[in-house]
Amino acid sequence: MHTPARRPLPLAASAPLALAATFFLAGCGPNLFERAGNFGSLGCFGIIVVILDIIALVELIGSSKSVGNKVGWALVIIFFPVLGCVLYYFLGRS
Repeated sequence: MHTPARRPLPLAASAPLALAATFFLAGCGPNLFERAGNFGSLGCFGIIVVILDIIALVELIGSSKSVGNKVGWALVIIFFPVLGCVLYYFLGRS
């Protein structure tokens, strides 16, 4: 019995879903949006964290992961900007 392979959602379809989930759930503590909003007062380390998180999110949205995995990783990266980015690069990219 041959089951057809699931095709990943195209970038145009998965990006709005991830963005909507992010906006609805953002608001607990210093997340990526709050860090990016204060971009001028972050310092070198903060700017690097924001840039790496944005790169991780763009790479995640373009990946072939399922929508659930994308949303899960996006939430981890957004709510835990430093740890989430490190975890994604070591565990989530495989």
